[in-house]
Amino acid sequence: MGKALYFEDIVDGMEVPTLRKQTTAVQLVRYAGAEEDFFEFHINEPYARKLGMPRQIDQGFLKNAFLAQLMTDWIGIEGRLKKLACQYRRPSYPDQPSLCKGKVTRKYEQDGQFLVDCDVWIEDGEGKVHTSGTATVALPSREALIRRIEEGAPD
Repeated sequence: MGKALYFEDIVDGMEVPTLRKQTTAVQLVRYAGAEEDFFEFHINEPYARKLGMPRQIDQGFLKNAFLAQLMTDWIGIEGRLKKLACQYRRPSYPDQPSLCKGKVTRKYEQDGQFLVDCDVWIEDGEGKVHTSGTATVALPSREALIRRIEEGAPD
């Protein structure tokens, strides 16, 4: 587990460390079973080719899960993923790299929470974006923690 990420560590424009993923045909079948997403173009290459696709395509919800992992890996165990939304702009395919990326767009305090908004996206190996979205995370505040300790409040 990495070092804790605090609200005070965040600056606008900060980049989220890239998460590299690469699906396999087997992973798509497993995910189809777990998600009950049995559209044949995800799991049957001949069927996908019949529809004019180069091969079967990654599930959208799987790409959404990759973006969730991007954010939760970054914020650590003390952070909370509050909101994640994405749109699937182009298909992506197994055995090709998917680079999950993010960038801080805003940090603010609201209702006692320390929140950070980010743009998130997934690029293929050529740098073309196939999935894009937004995320909001809540982070612990180092200053608030220090104040609570100084005031003698329990954690």
